[in-house]
Amino acid sequence: MRIRPAWAVPPRPVRVRRRGPRRGVAALLTALLLAPAPACREPLVPPGAPTPWPVAQARHWQWQWQLTGPVDVTVNADVFLLDAVRTTSGETGALRARHRRLVCQVTIGTYAASDPDASRFPAAVRGTAVPGRPGSRWLDVRRWDSLEPVLADRFRLCRGKGFGAVALDDADGYLHRSGFPLTFDDQLLFNRRLAALARRLELSPGLVDDLPQVAALAPDFDFAVNRECVRRGGCDKRLPFADAHKPVFHVEFTGDPAEFCVTTVGYGFASILKDRKLDAWREPCALP
Repeated sequence: MRIRPAWAVPPRPVRVRRRGPRRGVAALLTALLLAPAPACREPLVPPGAPTPWPVAQARHWQWQWQLTGPVDVTVNADVFLLDAVRTTSGETGALRARHRRLVCQVTIGTYAASDPDASRFPAAVRGTAVPGRPGSRWLDVRRWDSLEPVLADRFRLCRGKGFGAVALDDADGYLHRSGFPLTFDDQLLFNRRLAALARRLELSPGLVDDLPQVAALAPDFDFAVNRECVRRGGCDKRLPFADAHKPVFHVEFTGDPAEFCVTTVGYGFASILKDRKLDAWREPCALP
């Protein structure tokens, strides 16, 4: 079961540290220049640029995936995958102050009736219902001219809230009964167009699932997100990302981390155990 984005919630207050008396510009500059960099955190690029993924850090990321409940900004993770709509600018600001990398999750092959922009999808691109997700329908990914303006605005929403990367979800309509005769090549072209669109809008693109196309799409995307490749099988299909020193953020919803971590960490993935509701709780695999 996938969690659908909820409406935005009121922003949580951000704590502001009180500073001591000012001692002059020279003393302040000296202190800043001599201050040590935060341990184990790669510095973020300024807002307005895509999130970088240093090769040297490829096997050492810790991540969090939270789509429900107030965002817990204190979680000890390098990367946060969050909902594009309900996450507030206050929450992203608090996370950026902690040098976290921020990824927004955007559905690109489906829409929900509750989405704020649902009315922008023409009737001609609306397909069959998505099983298990009331109010959601597949989209005709062949209709780029109709979908591109809406999805571009979803990406701009992410950029405006301070995200530096975007994870493209529901990028595999060709594998489902979408109501349209979608082919492997139709999906491949659509996903590549969206990766290029994300880059034009200064976002680092990531691919969620869509295992059959990973080998073809790995050059176009900067990172991958995978659900349950241990339980479902197919973890090895993510190796084109890992072998290229690109992050693979993996989650299992059942099982013992002491068992599945042996497989996934060995592949070079950043793995966690989560509840299916994707709240703040997580149990990460130990880093190598």
